[in-house]
Amino acid sequence: MSRLKDLQKNLFGGTTSNARQFGMIFTLVAIVVLFQILTDGLTLRSDNLIALFQQNSYILILAIGMLMVIVAGHIDLSVGSVAAFAGILVAKSMTDWSLPWPVAILFGLLVGAAIGAWQGFWVAYIGVPAFIVTLAGMLLFRGGNQYIGNANTIPVPEGFRTIGSGFLPEFGPNTGYNNATLLLGLAAAVAVVWREFQARKTRREMDADPAPMWISVLRMAVMVGVIVFASLRFASGRVGTSFPISGIILLVLVIAYSFYTRNTAGGRHIYAVGGNSRAAELSGVKLKRVNFFVMMNMSVLAALAGMIFVARSAASGPQDGNGWELDAIAAVFIGGAAVSGGIGTISGSIVGGLVMAVLNNGLQLMGVGTDRVQIIKGLVLLLAVAIDVYNKSQGRFSVIGSLMRPFRRDDSAPPASPPDAEREPAKAAVSG
Repeated sequence: MSRLKDLQKNLFGGTTSNARQFGMIFTLVAIVVLFQILTDGLTLRSDNLIALFQQNSYILILAIGMLMVIVAGHIDLSVGSVAAFAGILVAKSMTDWSLPWPVAILFGLLVGAAIGAWQGFWVAYIGVPAFIVTLAGMLLFRGGNQYIGNANTIPVPEGFRTIGSGFLPEFGPNTGYNNATLLLGLAAAVAVVWREFQARKTRREMDADPAPMWISVLRMAVMVGVIVFASLRFASGRVGTSFPISGIILLVLVIAYSFYTRNTAGGRHIYAVGGNSRAAELSGVKLKRVNFFVMMNMSVLAALAGMIFVARSAASGPQDGNGWELDAIAAVFIGGAAVSGGIGTISGSIVGGLVMAVLNNGLQLMGVGTDRVQIIKGLVLLLAVAIDVYNKSQGRFSVIGSLMRPFRRDDSAPPASPPDAEREPAKAAVSG
């Protein structure tokens, strides 16, 4: 019984972020296993996993930026249109202006920064709600995409397509697998083990009791097992395929933004603004600067997502970006972000995006029509959040709340007791 309590406390209900991340990944694995059974083994086939990552990498990139926007207390409805607008400009720059594709990528990121600065200016310095600004941006940049492209598709050169449809290269001895993918998996497994021991060391330095060693070993075993399995799946695809380049871009962004949001003053300021903007401003946080940054950053990532999609599609078209903002927002909320802001993580949003991606992919493999897929996805999003909110309101177990509790800033320490001067009036009132 004591081991069961240790498992519940430290694996799913503890106070370390590692425990929560394990729980979130466990949930995703359970969904994958379910569809693996329902699709007779098609879900975990190498070609399907590779296609799933390629088809959803741009949505996951959008989810990173959308998480920061939502944590700051805003919403961005323009990301799909911004992605399409940047994509058509980059395609035109290579076909009509003869820009080399690396320069065109830089140009696309600058376009995204300019759009983000435009929208961030209205939100941060004029005070127009982000909902209205980005709704206008959705119409503006969707129209701009169709005007510039004359509602036509514009092809892109072969070199540019690498960022959307390329794979890690083959090298080294013939092992029957893609060696680069195997090395990537090995590096990820080593990182998991190192991070677990660092977390235990940090807790000891803070005079806090780390989780029992068997809990840490179990966490590491499951995480490393998942990484090894995924690495072998990606590395064993048909010749010429492996882990996608777009997946590498996504991994770099996840690592960079996770570090920024959790370990820098700028990242903590975003959470402070979303939690209580007035209190944050009184504490010295530059409110306008934070709001400007999250809006501009979102548009830069939207431009990158648009370029990856165009690269994978080999052409930019007038329908690019339709509905992308809804997928990104759904990923963030399923990943545990709060509607009111102040709560959410990059890793949670990625897991939320993968849940929606696996759900969409699994239903398609089962032969469910597109119309019913949309209905089911909408119901899953609504019911998942509604049940969780209801459970929290009733004081019951909350899946999202349980998974996300250690990521919240106020869970790192118990609430401070009020000063004696504040407690005395309360005692007097009770005694009187």
